[in-house]
This record gives sequence, structure tokens and C-alpha cells, in this order.
Amino acid sequence: MSVGGKVLDMAKSETLLAEQWHALVEQHARVTIALERALAEHDLGISEYEVLAELASAPENECRMQQLSGTVHLSQSALSRVVSRLEEQGLVSRFMCKDDRRGIFATLTPAGRERYELARPTHRSVLAQNLS
Repeated sequence: MSVGGKVLDMAKSETLLAEQWHALVEQHARVTIALERALAEHDLGISEYEVLAELASAPENECRMQQLSGTVHLSQSALSRVVSRLEEQGLVSRFMCKDDRRGIFATLTPAGRERYELARPTHRSVLAQNLS
């Protein structure tokens, strides 16, 4: 009887895990959609905002691209495209590392700082509305 009970308990546990996973995915999708809509008012997508936020909080407002890809959870190529878009808008610039020519840094420009500061209350408001 205890074997059957353990199987039933495992099935309930697995069902609960699946339900928790689906709830998490649903919440993520809901928040992502709300953020995309709200940040569009600032001419930013979520990835662009996250890059600006990371650079704004980095020492001297700059970060090595390789490190940045890990903190914003983007591949190197996806991050490069995002930074290129931000660079075209004058919000970010890139430069080679003085000590290691293989290293590339991204830095926040004054215009990037301004755009981030304008978008931050919108970002926080959406999070508060959807995660409270």
C-alpha cells in the first residue's frame, strides 16, 4: 500500500510542479507584453531597456560586451544587434579595450542616460502593476 501511495504522491508532486511552471510562464508572458507596450512609448524594447539599465548601473557607465551578454541574458550576436540599434540612436557607443584588443566595451552616452531615466518609471510602474 505504501508503494501505491508513493506513486500517487509523486504524481501529485509532478502535477503541482507542472502547474507552477505554467503559472510562471503565463506571468512572464503577461509582464513581457505589458513591458513591450509601455516601453514602446520611449522607443525602446525590453532588450534595449535592459542594456541601458545595465550600463547605467555599471562603473563609469561602461561594460565589456561579453559580460553584458550574460547579465542581459542574450547571445553575443543578439546583444550585438541590440547595441547596434542603440548605437544608431546615439544612446550607446562601443570602443575597443586598450589592454586587450579582442575586448569590446559598450558605454552609455548622455542621450542614453536621459532615455533610460525617462523610461525607468514606466518600467517600474509596469512591474508594480503586474508583480504585486
